[in-house]
Parts: sequence; C-alpha cells; structure tokens
Amino acid sequence: MLGRTLREVSAALKQGQITPTELCQKCLSLIKKTKFLNAYITVSEEVALKQAEESEKRYKNGQPLGDLDGIPIAVKDNFSTSGIETTCASNMLKGYVPPYNATVVQKLLDQGALLMGKTNLDEFAMGSGSTDGVFGPVKNPWSYSKQYREKRKQNPHSKSGDSDWLITGGSSGGSAAAVSAFTCYAALGSDTGGSTRNPAAHCGLVGFKPSYGLVSRHGLIPLVNSMDVPGILTRCVDDAAMVLGVLAGHDPKDSTTVHDPINKPLVLSSLADVSKLCIGIPKEYLVPELSSEIQSLWSRAADLFESEGAKVIEVSLPHTSYSIVCYHVLCTSEVASNMARFDGLQYGHRCDIDVSTEAMYAATRREGFNDVVRGRILSGNFFLLKENYENYFVKAQKVRRLIANDFVNAFNSGVDVLLTPTTLSEAVPYLEFIKEDNRTRSAQDDIFTQPVNMAGLPAVSIPVALSNQGLPIGLQFIGRAFYDQQLLTVAKWFEKQVQFPVIQLQELMDDCSAILENEKLASVSLKQ
Repeated sequence: MLGRTLREVSAALKQGQITPTELCQKCLSLIKKTKFLNAYITVSEEVALKQAEESEKRYKNGQPLGDLDGIPIAVKDNFSTSGIETTCASNMLKGYVPPYNATVVQKLLDQGALLMGKTNLDEFAMGSGSTDGVFGPVKNPWSYSKQYREKRKQNPHSKSGDSDWLITGGSSGGSAAAVSAFTCYAALGSDTGGSTRNPAAHCGLVGFKPSYGLVSRHGLIPLVNSMDVPGILTRCVDDAAMVLGVLAGHDPKDSTTVHDPINKPLVLSSLADVSKLCIGIPKEYLVPELSSEIQSLWSRAADLFESEGAKVIEVSLPHTSYSIVCYHVLCTSEVASNMARFDGLQYGHRCDIDVSTEAMYAATRREGFNDVVRGRILSGNFFLLKENYENYFVKAQKVRRLIANDFVNAFNSGVDVLLTPTTLSEAVPYLEFIKEDNRTRSAQDDIFTQPVNMAGLPAVSIPVALSNQGLPIGLQFIGRAFYDQQLLTVAKWFEKQVQFPVIQLQELMDDCSAILENEKLASVSLKQ
C-alpha cells in the first residue's frame, strides 16, 4: 500500500481493502524506522490516529469527505497548525503553538486527510539544502537506496560509510524526504525561490509550485510576501493535481488570492497527442555550471517532444542574468521587513536581559536567529536604507518587471510551456555541500527556479531519470499564469513517457519488503 499513488490508495480505502487506521499505523511505524533521516521535526501521532479513527467511521457510514479522506500527509514546519508546535526550524519559535490552522492545512483536514507531522527545513525556509535548521540537516532517502548503493560499490574511489549521505535540497527537504521514504502520500512545502522544486528534483518527486494567487498563503509564516507560494510534493503528477484541486481557491484571509479560475475537482485529461503543443527552450538557461548529464537529459526531453510531433523552439529570456541579483535584493528586503515581528514581546523566544527594551530586542534576535537569517536581515536593511532605497530596492523592482515581461513575451510568441533544468546537478553529499556558505549555495541552486517566483508563474519539477551515480534528476516545466491545469497535463504526459523508476529502500527497512510486498516496484510511480 505504501508504494502506491494517492489515487490508488484512495480507491483502496473506498473499497475497504485497508482502513485509515491501518494505513496511519503503517506510516507511523515507517516514520519511526526512518527517524535518522530527520525528515520530521514533530510527529503528531495522537492527532493522526484520532483523525484516522474519525475517518474510519465516515467510511463505515459510506460518507467519506472526499478523495483525501484517510490519506496520510505531512506539512512543512512553517505552516501554522492549531495546537501543534510550529517552529520554522528556528530557536526563535521553539515552543510556539499557533492558535489557528493555515488555510491550506485546514482545507486538507476538511477533506479528512491525516496529519502525520511537521517536516524539517532550513531555518525560516532560507536555504537550498535543508541543512541550516536548528534541528539539524535532513538526509536524502536516496543515500540509502539500492540504486545509489550499487553504483557506489562499482566506483573504486568511493568511501563507504555513513558520512557519505546526500542532502535533500531545500528548503522543503523534510517534506521531500517524508514523501520519498513512503511515510506519507503527499506533503506541503513552500516555494519562494525554488524551495519545493529543488528538493523534489533531488528526491525523485513531483514538486509543484502553483501560480501566485491561486493558493492561499494565510498561515504560511512569511519569508517574501510577494513570492511565497505553498508548494505540493507527491510521487506522481495526478496526485499533485488532486491536492491542488483541494487547495486552490479564493481565501478572504489572503487578499492576494484570485477568485476561482480553476475547475474543482481538478482531473487531468490524458494528452493523447502533443502535436499541437509548442515547447520553448530558454537559451539563457544553458549555463556553464550545468552538469553535462542534466544538459543531455534536457535535450533528450526536447527531442522526445519533437519526435511526438510537438513544435520545439529556442526562446530568449534576455534578463535572466540579472535575475539572481535582483531576487537577492528583493528577497532580503522583504525578509528584513517580515522578521521585524520577532521581537520577543508577543510570541516566540525572549531573552532574560532586562537592562532596557533595546537590549532585550537585540539579545532576543541574536539568540533566536541563526547567522543565515541575521545575514539576510542585515542585507535587506542595507538595501532599504533611505540613501540606498532608490538604487537597490526600486531598481530591483523595475528589473523584476522586465523579467516577468520576458516570460510574457515568450508565451505570447506562441509557446505553451517552457522546458528547463530544475537544478545544476544531482544531490551532493552533505560534507561537500557545507563547504560553501548558505548564500553562495542558494545563489547557485536557485538559478533556474527563482525567476518563476518573481513572475508569479506556475512551475513543476518532474523526475526524469537516474544519473550515472543512481541519483534522481528532475526537469522543470513552466506555464503561463493560472494555466496550472494545462501545465500539469503536459507534465503528466511527459511523466508517462519517461517512466521514472521507484526508489528501492528494501535494505533501509528490514521489513520494508513486507510493506511493499507484491508491488511492481519498477512501475509504481507512473502506474495510473
């Protein structure tokens, strides 16, 4: 059951092949077995079991709330959850228990989903490795996969041992690891500059960033208000569409949400024919740092579309080279403004110094935030200084508009969907990742993902193939604003063509073979 797709499990629950409580207990035992991955900050065992019990009653009465009733899900620990600690992986919010649920969390619970727990992240979602939170780094389940281990055995230079584990990518690495290790069927991430798509690419998952304004941000602890979007991590495209159907829609509590442009429930049609499609390949995304393996997969993917009759054209997004600098200015400026609320007075951490209010503020923030967060606050406040405001912040806003216009022009030239890499390389070992500081890493890792956030467009990372090392590689599809359904339909067609292999974790969990008994592993992820 655990290896199946959300849709298949939903059908199994309706047919009574398994009960919500059994499913919940299987996931909980797997969470315990995979504790060393550090995917979860809080496991809400009692809550989940109580929800499963209620779900079971509804199924007995033949009245499930929807397709997600009884389905285990996980939520990134920067979404507010009523009565469950929400930390953002920071000392600043350790022990903070919100009095309300984020809208997206509430919508999932209203559908009867089971909340397994809150997942690990980079502190306040600032990072691209899920290595910088106060609860420690997240380990990529693929580090323990049969595919990767076998490739390592063949490589005479590889040192084996537990220190060679790989990062998950970030900042939603906990959510990605949770879904990848089969502890839940879908997870919420957040995506400000690629934080859902980046870990999806590294963990062999589908990572979807909806159009800005399609899904409510109410209760998502803000990083960059003008770019944050709740993201969805699942094992296949259909599952992501199913979750999006539940989450999308106007929310009176979030004035940036638009009034329903999406059909509910969201069912993706199967594209029989891609010959009417035009796929754009942005030439600026071919950068020297891109690994040759990803580059060749990218061009093979373009050839695949072409061979099936689609039109594939090279397009130009001329302002791409300014994008990451522009993103840095706008991102840190909004961070500086958002982080001002953590002052030790209303909620969260408060230091013991009582010399003066100012001293209390300063000490609280010094103790509460890590270096990465403090660094971004300092940068942002510098850009917002009266003498710098015009030269940095205002100028970056203008460049942001040019970047958004680049996309508009590409789509107006007849392109339906853009195809790009998601990341520069496959997942790297933790010890290699931490050689560079967070800012350098984020600037490298967000290169293909953050322009979409500045333009507010939908984008999805789809796992394509395993690298020579036996690790997942993802490619990104970008759609026009609010054409999320069309984007996912194209992604679904592509997913079916590539038949990405399922992670094999038998060795990791001794009795995993019992859990995944008689599951045809090679086709699970794409078997509809």
